[in-house]
Amino acid sequence: MSKPSTTLDTLLELARSARDRAGDTLRQERRSAQQIEARIGALEQYREEYLERLQQAMARGIDPVLVDNYRRFLASLDSALDGARSALAAQHEKVEGEIRHWHNARRRVASYDTLAARRGLQQSVLEQRAELRASDEQAAGRLARRQAQRGS
Repeated sequence: MSKPSTTLDTLLELARSARDRAGDTLRQERRSAQQIEARIGALEQYREEYLERLQQAMARGIDPVLVDNYRRFLASLDSALDGARSALAAQHEKVEGEIRHWHNARRRVASYDTLAARRGLQQSVLEQRAELRASDEQAAGRLARRQAQRGS
């Protein structure tokens, strides 16, 4: 019975390690998503400020060449924002995949925990039966000695 116990303990330890690694990976992917979100926020804020500067410059009167430069730069910011949003969508998909992986790893650990608990319960029942058998044998031995003493 000790061989399955060792195997199950090994499987349980491996499953726990896999679960912990999955949790670490999930945390890293979430952190990456937060960084991308922060980058998007900074780009959006910078775009708003730059657009405000353009509007102020246009209100004061600005050379059309400079207006064109502003607009090209705003277009490049828009392109950067589109790229960052695409990266964020891809990152969210990664996070969702890692969540599924982590949940599967947790279920595997729970399954092995259940098997280990059953094994412990079976071992306990076997030990109780052995103790009861030993107790019965001792009682039977005492009874046999008493009967032998009375008979002699």
